[in-house]
Amino acid sequence: MKVCISSTGNNLDSPIDPRFGRSPFFLIVDKESGQFQAIENPGTGFGGGAGIAAAQIVAEQKVDAVITGNIGPNAFGVLQNTGIKMFTGVFGITARQALDDFKLNKISETVQPTGPNFMGMPGGMGRGGGMGKGGGRGRRGFDGGRRM
Repeated sequence: MKVCISSTGNNLDSPIDPRFGRSPFFLIVDKESGQFQAIENPGTGFGGGAGIAAAQIVAEQKVDAVITGNIGPNAFGVLQNTGIKMFTGVFGITARQALDDFKLNKISETVQPTGPNFMGMPGGMGRGGGMGKGGGRGRRGFDGGRRM
């Protein structure tokens, strides 16, 4: 069985990356032998579509399962359509520990997306909430948008 683990680094001692679509690396691991291959994720800096691109890369590797922290609806749909099982809720451990937990059936299969579409956007993009003078309400400044 081939398993994909989202990782912050290129080896099994690297921490799990909780963001599937923007994970810097995917570790493709043979569950029985423990041999692995690290694949760099080119979608980490995408403005959009990172989850779909990541899911397509993983599907091309012919994996049977994905282990990650969270997975958004777009990536979930692609993986589900290709028959890849997803296991989420894995945080704060290494890829090796996640693989061991997977072998011991300590990680539950996911039946729905666990993250929003915009999770992990680069450069702080996303839902706003900035503290600028406009307050995110479209104002141009103190004059209420009027030209003087």
